Amino acid sequence: MLNLPDYPWDAMGPYRERAQQHAGGMVNLSIGTPVDPTPEVIQTALAHAADAPGYPTTHGTAELREAISHWYARRRNVPDLDPQAIMPTIGSKELVAWMPTLLGLGPEDIVVYPRIAYPTYDMGAIIAGARGLATDDIHSLDEATLSRVKLIWLNSPGNPTGEVHDAAHLASVVRLARRIGAVVASDECYAELGWEAAEIPSVLDPRVCGDSHQGLLSVYSVSKQSNLAGYRAAFVAGCHELIRNLVNTRKHAGMIMPAPVQAALAAAVSDDAHVNAQREVYRRRRAVLKPALESAGLLVEHSEAGLYLWCRASAPASASTWDMVQKMADLGILVGPGVFYGSAGEGYIRVALTATDERIDAAAGRLSSSSERANSI
Repeated sequence: MLNLPDYPWDAMGPYRERAQQHAGGMVNLSIGTPVDPTPEVIQTALAHAADAPGYPTTHGTAELREAISHWYARRRNVPDLDPQAIMPTIGSKELVAWMPTLLGLGPEDIVVYPRIAYPTYDMGAIIAGARGLATDDIHSLDEATLSRVKLIWLNSPGNPTGEVHDAAHLASVVRLARRIGAVVASDECYAELGWEAAEIPSVLDPRVCGDSHQGLLSVYSVSKQSNLAGYRAAFVAGCHELIRNLVNTRKHAGMIMPAPVQAALAAAVSDDAHVNAQREVYRRRRAVLKPALESAGLLVEHSEAGLYLWCRASAPASASTWDMVQKMADLGILVGPGVFYGSAGEGYIRVALTATDERIDAAAGRLSSSSERANSI
């Protein structure tokens, strides 16, 4: 039996109850689940593929993989990506959680991920029986440690920080990984949601990896860009050998994206108009929420891309994460605790942009009122 820690979001019960008591109702800016309608072009594709009596293919249909290859060329500056080196996944979280296991990692192996990071990177290491190591500077590790590193997770734009890494930084990690024989898996799920970043390079960009994708995997989900979290639609692409082995293992395990969802995913990555429209929706919400948080005494750090604002108290004596969560709950606003993303997240909260315009306006109004009452967060 795996001895995993309790699911962190279960600890939010008391704060949710407190926020729900607010006279104006709760504004949920915590987990970041999309609330806007799934685009019609995607719903139509799903409906047209609903008659699916046979088993789907683990590797994905040729049509889907070709659509994803075209998407990489069009949106991610990754030309000539072989459709054979692409595989759909049942959302990106399951792939992240199972990646160390699927790669055959064990007790002697190390999985590296950022100091402030999506907790599933560490859970994946735990599930595989490997060791997780949080660091923002893999180049600082000694050779004995590096010799055990078998998987390096990159996350740009980062969750929860929204930080974006440039091509030079990504390339330096790729060079190191190739020297030590480690796989680099780059979680790029927020790449279509850039605000202040000049660009958001992929690990498969030639400026990062040269003319080879050897040892590299790019992970992407359309949940955020296409309001498709309920479909569980994502994909991984890159190294031929790694993809071939992942496909084979997943065939044995029965980890297959349903055929109608494959059709919907193909529609999602083939239509840029709905992504551009949704980006502008989030841009407007961000423009309302960010200054309201700042007026309430919060400092927004990084957050140059993605669906979240990464905040800490700007006062000299910074508040603890849970004090900030409580103060926000008192305003009827539920946020994500920074400590869910590692000990380096203490003193921070993550505020999602995923609420309706009306709820974002309500949150901004409450935050502004709190600052007028000199009751800053």
